[in-house]
Amino acid sequence: MTAGSVTRPIPAQQTPAPARGTATLNDARAQLAAAVELLGYDRGTYDLLSVPRREVSVSIPLRRDDGTVEVLTGHRVQHNYSRGPGKGGVRFSPRVDLDEVRALAMWMTWKCALLDVPYGGAKGGVRIDPRQYSAAELERVTRRFTSEISPLIGPTQDIPAPDVGTDEQTMAWMMDTYSVGAGHTVLGVVTGKPISLGGSLGRASATSRGVVHVALAALRHLGLDPRGCTAAVQGFGKVGRGTARFLAEAGVAVRAVSDQDGAVAALDGAAGLDVAALEAHVDATGSVAGFRGGVAIVGEELLTADVDLLVPAAVEGVLHEGNAADVRARLVVEGANGPTTAAADALLAARGVLVVPDILANAGGVIVSYFEWVQANQAYWWSEDEVEARLADRMTSAWQQVLAQSQRHGVDLRSAATSLAVQRVAEAHVLRGLYP
Repeated sequence: MTAGSVTRPIPAQQTPAPARGTATLNDARAQLAAAVELLGYDRGTYDLLSVPRREVSVSIPLRRDDGTVEVLTGHRVQHNYSRGPGKGGVRFSPRVDLDEVRALAMWMTWKCALLDVPYGGAKGGVRIDPRQYSAAELERVTRRFTSEISPLIGPTQDIPAPDVGTDEQTMAWMMDTYSVGAGHTVLGVVTGKPISLGGSLGRASATSRGVVHVALAALRHLGLDPRGCTAAVQGFGKVGRGTARFLAEAGVAVRAVSDQDGAVAALDGAAGLDVAALEAHVDATGSVAGFRGGVAIVGEELLTADVDLLVPAAVEGVLHEGNAADVRARLVVEGANGPTTAAADALLAARGVLVVPDILANAGGVIVSYFEWVQANQAYWWSEDEVEARLADRMTSAWQQVLAQSQRHGVDLRSAATSLAVQRVAEAHVLRGLYP
């Protein structure tokens, strides 16, 4: 310990690393296995694609503002880069563990392949609750984490982006740290940056817009007019908040929303929540809890609300064997990564609930991240209208391809999307060959 540092007692028993990510990884591998079987590939292909190409875990010593020192754990996993450099977010969450990051990196591989952007899949995370740390402490964590993984990242290697618990400021710190090490500014090392540092117009809302493009197409596929439909959105952060706003703008009545601190439903007699007023309340208080334009409900009730459309846009595994049978929505559009477990998938399919999988539904963020990377490499930036038009075109095309694959093989949308993506990645492997 250096001179002047503050000591604190060592806990009698350290809390073990969380194990919940193992179930998420098992689900991801089960989806891959089903796709490999559908495509008629051999066991070797599954083995090749079921494990990451590269991964690293790092310790992150942090001096707190009060002078005490603690050590955090971070991970970066590069699942596959046969189709291009790795791409995937960095999340700051107390739930982060290595198996979760492995699963998320795998889903990023399929997402990039499905949307035909020239990336492989990667993901990163630090086990930390950012709400318990100051901005200065988070900057120190971000910069140390970036310096530890710098040998693995770069605009032609692996390009991080924001995720749960991180934002454009986090990306600015990452870009600056990497650039200092390189000796010059490297705008393309991350995406999701502030506009003034080479970010793309339309990036902040891209995932939400993509979710809504697909949700509206799926509602019409079911024969429903979106302007007469109702929705519930779980999560009111980067994805859920924009999703609720854009659904309301499209004429869908948003009946309930939730975040990690509470949940609210529309008042009796009201068509839906006033999303603009709810956003103002969240800006003022930090949570949907206490919103006077709605009635408080238990968060779990939102998942089984009597609505046409359910958008789980928070974390993994919220729809599971214990509640899937009670879901009343006709359509589930996955705004989050992995919100539906394998057991829940089977239950929802048996009841005729259409599930649009995460690797399609929430791919808007990676599409516009790709646009941002292209713009940074060219030093030429597009207008917001150009970005949004190209996003809509990509999302609509992907929806049509997945729907056609589903109908061609008689499988659900998740199996269709995963098999399309796995086929594209496997083809890249075959064309490149195995290095002897």
